[in-house]
Amino acid sequence: MSEMDEPAARPPGVHDRAGRFVDWVRAAAPYIHAFRGRTFVIGFGGELLQNPAQANAFACDCNLLAALGIRLVLVHGARPQIDVELARRNRTPRFHRGLRITDADALECVKAATSVARLELEALLSQGLPNTPMAGAYMRVTGGNFIVAKPIGVVEGVDYQYTGTVRKVIATEIVADLDQENVVLVSPIGFSPSAEVFNLSMEEVAEAVAVAIRADKLVFLYDPPGVLDAAGKLVTAITAEQAEQHLAAHRDLSEDISLYLPCCARACRNGVGRAHLIERAADGGLLLEFFTHGGVGTVITRDPLARLREAVAEDVGAIVGIIAPLEEDGTLVRRGRELLEMEIERFSVLEHDGVVLGCAALYPFSDEASAELACLAVLPAFRRAGHAEELLRYMEARARRAQIKRLFVLTTRAEHWFVERGFVAAGLDALPRSKRELYNYQRRSKVLVKVLPPS
Repeated sequence: MSEMDEPAARPPGVHDRAGRFVDWVRAAAPYIHAFRGRTFVIGFGGELLQNPAQANAFACDCNLLAALGIRLVLVHGARPQIDVELARRNRTPRFHRGLRITDADALECVKAATSVARLELEALLSQGLPNTPMAGAYMRVTGGNFIVAKPIGVVEGVDYQYTGTVRKVIATEIVADLDQENVVLVSPIGFSPSAEVFNLSMEEVAEAVAVAIRADKLVFLYDPPGVLDAAGKLVTAITAEQAEQHLAAHRDLSEDISLYLPCCARACRNGVGRAHLIERAADGGLLLEFFTHGGVGTVITRDPLARLREAVAEDVGAIVGIIAPLEEDGTLVRRGRELLEMEIERFSVLEHDGVVLGCAALYPFSDEASAELACLAVLPAFRRAGHAEELLRYMEARARRAQIKRLFVLTTRAEHWFVERGFVAAGLDALPRSKRELYNYQRRSKVLVKVLPPS
């Protein structure tokens, strides 16, 4: 081969980027498997359509979700489009308690603006140009009169007229469309049995649809990055109960949080698996939230995502994956899989969103009311989140329940960590006799002891 035939040198960093990409795909694989065939309801305001770049990226991401076998129901809003249409007709928008008052003239604007918004969305979801993320794609988008509505009526002396509320969702028809591998697009308009048309709020429609079809996820795209704590830091996970407490304790929340967080909490209490609040402007926010462990928004659940529990036989593989690298570098004593299976009742695990992040084991010496704390380990990516400390507290509580008065550890690398948490350096004579006889002098492990206070 001549010099002219030699391949061009790869630019620096190409292998690193390729490696990161492979790692990401492998990390996303469990979520891809878990979400295939699941139903997601995604609600978003008309503001999304006012930003062409965001709208196009959203369409591409929805296409990818559908291609991965996720059943999608998209519920769109049209508030800014309605305001533009009202202004075009020299009409002034009117609101009470955050809800639009829809008179006959405003209803005509609602019909026009919602129809245009829907057509724009269908056009975006119909893309398929070469050299784009939607190349070769064909998304069948369907819709219909799925929402039966009724008027809100008069509230505090204010007649909302053609502003309505959801009376019923025809869930069987939506599910039938999803079964045909269609993407269902729902507009915020409902119809009464007397053929009246009502203007509905997007967030109420999205919540009602998600509950009616027993969706696995209800997702809202909105302005903030998610729920923020008192220090302005993102709260990545919150229960429905905590969400309700957050709403009650804060009167200065943004309009979006005040609208969407109650919908999320109610949906979770009424059978929806999870609810998510994701920043609308976050590029690829849907993908990052669903296919990375940390996510980028706030997930709302009925029960806490993280839980500490006793290990079962099915956890052996996960425990092997956590402790094997530490066995390789000599931090932990090597344990075979067969031994782990035999001793699985000694282990506890920290599970987050179905993934085992950490483990620890307790080996009691009942004749001396003491126990060895062993195999306390957390996956590297989560070691700065305080999970090891959670595991330690859990194991101490487990030991107290077993009437154990003293814990000891043998460690070669983590002496300071244990000392900072109440353990005290001790000699070999502090070990139970049977453990002392098995002490490995080649490892020269440090002995640390902690006396447990009574529960």
